[in-house]
Amino acid sequence: MANLFLVPNVLSECDWQSVLPAGIKQIATNTRYFIVEDVRTVRRFLKQLNPEININELTFFELNKFTQPTDLPSFLKPAIDGNDIAVVSEAGCPGIADPGADVVRIAHQKGIKVVPLVGPSSVLLALMASGLNGQNFAFNGYLPVKPAERVKALQELEKKAKFNHQTQIFIETPYRNNQLLQDILKSCQPQTLLCIAADITGNEELIVTKTVQQWKTAIPELHKKPVIFLLGN
Repeated sequence: MANLFLVPNVLSECDWQSVLPAGIKQIATNTRYFIVEDVRTVRRFLKQLNPEININELTFFELNKFTQPTDLPSFLKPAIDGNDIAVVSEAGCPGIADPGADVVRIAHQKGIKVVPLVGPSSVLLALMASGLNGQNFAFNGYLPVKPAERVKALQELEKKAKFNHQTQIFIETPYRNNQLLQDILKSCQPQTLLCIAADITGNEELIVTKTVQQWKTAIPELHKKPVIFLLGN
């Protein structure tokens, strides 16, 4: 039986060789079946890795919020038939704040070898650079959209950060970043530490940790940027 490779994608527009191991190029070049979050993004990524790749010879299965759970086992049939498959998300590492976990779980059930490859994770890179507790942390994904529920969630995360000394990590849809930041500044205590990590590995990378009070004096523009937020104490 073949392998299910978990292939990291770049986080920002950059030279892939600055953030990915060289071995990923060989694996991507030798693989003919791909489970992807977005076909267009991965086609472009593969051409960056190797301009000689013939995209038309490849097979893509889309794994996103529109995918039916009943379709997932069929995505793995090529591996059962002896063909390697690569899971590639739109950015970063598959299964970490991105689709992938469900198909990986099925692969384990079917006895398919799962091979995670080294690459950038925005969550881990942000935590590394934040100066906040990296021994005890939680990734909370997206917070509620409704303002009242979001504020309540932020206050709960702030309490966990303070009393458990546990760094709280979360994200937002890029076009709602500014609103989330405003809610953080309004609802959290002045002394609470907030790290904003935006456009990680990109040309406009910003990774800064300040107190909530300090952020109020210089609020960054985060609209439509990939951002990780971290609360600590």
